[in-house]
Amino acid sequence: MGGGILGFIRSIYQLDTLDTRFTTPSTVPYKLAAETRKDAIGAQEGGLSKGKRAGRSKWSTPEFYLYYLVFLVAVPYMFWVPFEVSRESDPRYPKFQRYLSEGWMLGRKVDVSDSQLRTIRGKIPHIFGLLIIQPLLRRVWNLFKPIRLESGASETSPRAAEARLEQRISFDAFFGAILLTVLHGTSGLKILGLLWLNYQVATRLPRKVVPWATWIFNLYILVTMKVYDGYRFKTFVDLIPFAPDSLFDLASWMDNQQGLLNRWHILFNITILRLISFNLDYAWMTDRQGGSPIEKQLDPANLSERDRVGTPAPKSSYSFRNYFAYSIYAPLYLAGPILTFNDYISQCRYKSASIELSRTVKYGIRCLLVLLAMEFVLHFNYANAISNARPDWSSYTPAQIALLSFFKLHIIWLKLLVPWRLFRFWALVDGIDPPENMLRCVSDNYSTLSFWRSWHRSFYRWTLRYIYIPLGGSNFKTLASSAYSVVTYLAVFMFVAIWHDVDFQLLVWSWLIVAFFLPEIAAGYLFPRRKWEGRPTAYRMLCCVGAVGNVLMMISANVVGFGGGVDAMKALWEGLFRGLSGISFLTGSCIALFVGIQVMFEIRQSELRKGIDLKC
Repeated sequence: MGGGILGFIRSIYQLDTLDTRFTTPSTVPYKLAAETRKDAIGAQEGGLSKGKRAGRSKWSTPEFYLYYLVFLVAVPYMFWVPFEVSRESDPRYPKFQRYLSEGWMLGRKVDVSDSQLRTIRGKIPHIFGLLIIQPLLRRVWNLFKPIRLESGASETSPRAAEARLEQRISFDAFFGAILLTVLHGTSGLKILGLLWLNYQVATRLPRKVVPWATWIFNLYILVTMKVYDGYRFKTFVDLIPFAPDSLFDLASWMDNQQGLLNRWHILFNITILRLISFNLDYAWMTDRQGGSPIEKQLDPANLSERDRVGTPAPKSSYSFRNYFAYSIYAPLYLAGPILTFNDYISQCRYKSASIELSRTVKYGIRCLLVLLAMEFVLHFNYANAISNARPDWSSYTPAQIALLSFFKLHIIWLKLLVPWRLFRFWALVDGIDPPENMLRCVSDNYSTLSFWRSWHRSFYRWTLRYIYIPLGGSNFKTLASSAYSVVTYLAVFMFVAIWHDVDFQLLVWSWLIVAFFLPEIAAGYLFPRRKWEGRPTAYRMLCCVGAVGNVLMMISANVVGFGGGVDAMKALWEGLFRGLSGISFLTGSCIALFVGIQVMFEIRQSELRKGIDLKC
């Protein structure tokens, strides 16, 4: 019994449970990979791991036993320091007490002083309600709109696929219209208008103009919807000469009918990505002749991940109704993960073989465990409240400042992870398999390049498909190509910054991220692995030293972008170099990071021994 329970717990934390894309090559259909699982070695995002050799396991070596001792001391210390300054006995407690709310865990108060976190936490019961109601309504809809097949017709035949597409899309469009009305009230008309205008850009303009027009239109909307506070109706009426008072009264009334989420534009940036996806997928569809699965001699019912994303849907699928259903698809509407239009249409035609009841149940359990972890941190670590109280940072030790900043980044990670996992779980229950957004814990990253691949992974894949690859990717072989590659990275990350918010602080973050890419890229050219093949241990130690610097730079960049700005970063580093205690803590932190990164290396080596290379 015990072994069975332990085995079940282990299976919850397997990569395959998190997302089959991590264990199945993107070029191999999941069904085929599952059937040959015993003979398969594993996979990576871009295919089987070829040309990479994993070293022998180091988990039971004397070196790693030493690392375990460091973990036994460092990890509890990292939790204890922020907890100690969050206790009522701390003399600075009254300064941030007003930012705390009543909690439910062991008599502790809870820190929900972050408005976004407070909103997410407050909406979780509603998400669970929708997670139950929407799939049930779909089943009722399917009873009244069943798929009718001719006698002897296969469930995977083209006609059956068209019937399933019609059944799913009709419900998604119907439920999406209701969702828009309930969530946004009269602002749903603004969203509908923006969707219609974007659709005209894709379908009415000349093909050569569509990509440029798409980017200009959507960037304009991205910026102006926040500048003009969601385009209030009264603002439009002000533009009409000699408008009657009755029109102003109507506009004011409509501005007050805002639904459950009155600031619709705060979360519309996710929808912007879907609008761009539809337009560019449509434009590329018009370029490609003979691109259908059947013409490529593929089984449309059993496509690989790459074919689902890259193979254009039939031209008839790019209708306004399908586009509307995709843009407002309920489980993914508010926060993602991001699914491309081609992938959505493909999964509407044929249910993904990766959706299995046992895997979905395990994924749901993992969602609940993540939610519990967030609650634990919010009840025992008041990093946000302390920061919001504008404290005198000189009264805190370097260790306290550093670890409060460190845990603030973890709270940001958790407040994103929880809704992303819940919304993806909802989509899985509803029969759609979107990409997993977060592969690794924020602490399990040592590479700036790899961190971007594992954090908001569906967005990373989206930027690859629609920005990075169309701009030519990167090439650092010559000075000219290197300069162009830097410009490409800047274009990607400046878009990411503007997409998050129109804020100079985030632009600074994007420049820092690109700046921190360069040392890592340069190190890869200066110290290539092939020159150290005879000295693997020395090379591992050298890489680890560089990775420690990478982690410190990543913490600094993310503190600037999401944890308090340039002032917070300055306070952090001034504290670390403030006297002997600060330097001692920085030295100890670097040693702890060195040990932690060695463990991260070995985790990835363990994956590689199974044939899995996630490149992050």
